[in-house]
Amino acid sequence: MQDLLYISASFILALAISLYAVPIVIRVVHSLKLMDNPNERSAAKRPIPTLGGIAIFLSFVFASTIGLSGDELPEMIYILTAVILMFFVGLKDDILTLTAWKKLTVQLIASGIIVFLAKIRFTNLHGFLGIGDIGMVPSVILTFFVIIVIINAFNLMDGIDGLAAGLSMLAATVFGGWFFISGHHDYAILSFSLVGAIAGFFYYNLYGKENKIFMGDTGSLVLGTLMSIIVIRFNEFNIDQTQPFSISSAPAVSFGILIYPLVDTLRVFIIRLLQFKSPFTADKNHLHHRLLALGFSHKSATYTIIGFNTLFIIPVFALQHMGIISLMGFITISGSILFMIPAFFIQKRHLIKRNDPHQQLLIPGSTSTYKFLKNKKYAFKVSQPKTKPHVVKLQTFFQKLNLW
Repeated sequence: MQDLLYISASFILALAISLYAVPIVIRVVHSLKLMDNPNERSAAKRPIPTLGGIAIFLSFVFASTIGLSGDELPEMIYILTAVILMFFVGLKDDILTLTAWKKLTVQLIASGIIVFLAKIRFTNLHGFLGIGDIGMVPSVILTFFVIIVIINAFNLMDGIDGLAAGLSMLAATVFGGWFFISGHHDYAILSFSLVGAIAGFFYYNLYGKENKIFMGDTGSLVLGTLMSIIVIRFNEFNIDQTQPFSISSAPAVSFGILIYPLVDTLRVFIIRLLQFKSPFTADKNHLHHRLLALGFSHKSATYTIIGFNTLFIIPVFALQHMGIISLMGFITISGSILFMIPAFFIQKRHLIKRNDPHQQLLIPGSTSTYKFLKNKKYAFKVSQPKTKPHVVKLQTFFQKLNLW
């Protein structure tokens, strides 16, 4: 009962601080004119104050520090060190803009703090491919990879109002709930402190009018860092299957909980690499951009994606005994099929008018690669009669690529 009180108090404290801090941050941002202007990646239509991650960071640090003591979570000092590092990198990127490689370098440093100082890393593959315990070198490599992937997945999905915050709240609530019922109350406090910190920002981000604000990299990098730590701990706590409420196939279950940010990031990276572009190139190939292209509002698109992600969480817990490979296959295939649906409707909606052979094919999410294509009757059917066969094949390939 006392632990539940601490968890509830941490959540309420973080929520209260966040609700109080966001308007203050907005006033400061307005006075300094640190606005997020619409660009090729952003779905915003007008300049919006950024740096909302400051409120998330401050409320999380304050609430989690009060809720936890050094004796309960000795690695907390190193967790906060990594989070503070990512916070300041995000802050500098929001104000001055950093290159992707500079951000990656700092992410690697933060990963090193988590792995070597906090000693938070994967030590077991839970029987994946028949492998249990793993050595130090593969453990470090795997942990670095997962941390970097999760940080960038949360960073890249911060494209429309409420999405990154909403999915982070969903994931942290699920993981935090499991930490609580399984007896890991220290990480339950950490998780629900994060939920409260995000919830205050979420209100202003999605429902704010005069007080609307974006989290920026200041927030998304902090969220990604904390979620990677939570995911690693969730997997490590489930190595011992004799413990109460232990989860089978924990790697696949955690993948299912984060289905949208991970699969959408993987899909977009593959598309960019196949187009011979940097995976960090800005575009509008994300699922949330495609929902906007179909006429969804930011609010409806956010709740639709959160709803789909929630629907994935239920079966992955129910099917946890399938085995890691089978469950991962189910998640990846079903997730990819669902992600194709918006692109399919976009292509049908954007068929070029039959009697306008000079109009270029412009599909939301497309890049300049597509812009030379002409159309008379159907999309991707070239109007020039002497088009070379390899060009037609290339057009067909990009059609299928954009559908995925």
